[in-house]
Amino acid sequence: MQFDETKTYTNLARSFAGESQAGMRYQLIARAASKQGYVTLAETVKVLAKNETVHARRFFEELNKRGCKLDNIDLNAGYPFHGGELGETLKFAADDEHQEHAVIYPSFAKDAEEEGFKDIAALFKLVAQVEVRHEAIFKYLHEAFTKGVLFSNETPILYICSECGYMHTSTKAWDVCPLCKTDQGHVELHIPFQKEKI
Repeated sequence: MQFDETKTYTNLARSFAGESQAGMRYQLIARAASKQGYVTLAETVKVLAKNETVHARRFFEELNKRGCKLDNIDLNAGYPFHGGELGETLKFAADDEHQEHAVIYPSFAKDAEEEGFKDIAALFKLVAQVEVRHEAIFKYLHEAFTKGVLFSNETPILYICSECGYMHTSTKAWDVCPLCKTDQGHVELHIPFQKEKI
């Protein structure tokens, strides 16, 4: 069987398209956050957008590596297409990341293994691991943003200004940095990371 007749070929193309779109959606989220003055939130989301773009590149490279004719690939697949207010888009992103790591990429890895493409199966699994972390970050950002606690905590923590480096320990970040006078949207975010099984 020719590679372009396999499920793996189609799954790589779908993954390239999906990750490319995710990267763009996250850039739009970052842009909205920045416009609303949430500079460090925007910077966090920009990093995730970059991650998605790199995932897309890796899937594209795998398609090219096998010498396939890449002219136009017809895909019969649905892709997330939703927007809304900043808080809503953060939740949508968390949900999309969950779908990728819990359903889509495990299925694609299984197809690749069954078709004898162990290296591609491994790639799908590696990307799924990253998407677990992305879901956790977006979930945290959504909850903290909607509850209004991006810049506060129940117990004192260290807050740092991303512009000038000023820092203090408190349960709440300053509204305006006492040193450089930038607004609260420049305070570095505290995003908790938890190890999760994949």
